[in-house]
Amino acid sequence: MTDLEEKFPRALWVRLIIYIAVGHVFAAFVYLLFEVGAKQ
Repeated sequence: MTDLEEKFPRALWVRLIIYIAVGHVFAAFVYLLFEVGAKQ
């Protein structure tokens, strides 16, 4: 486990999680935009 942590620093994991979270929020926003646009 220590070898894995040396290869991937904690800051990298935090950044990765933030990028994934932002990506999901952005994708949900775009999906919502298309859903509302299709109904009108």
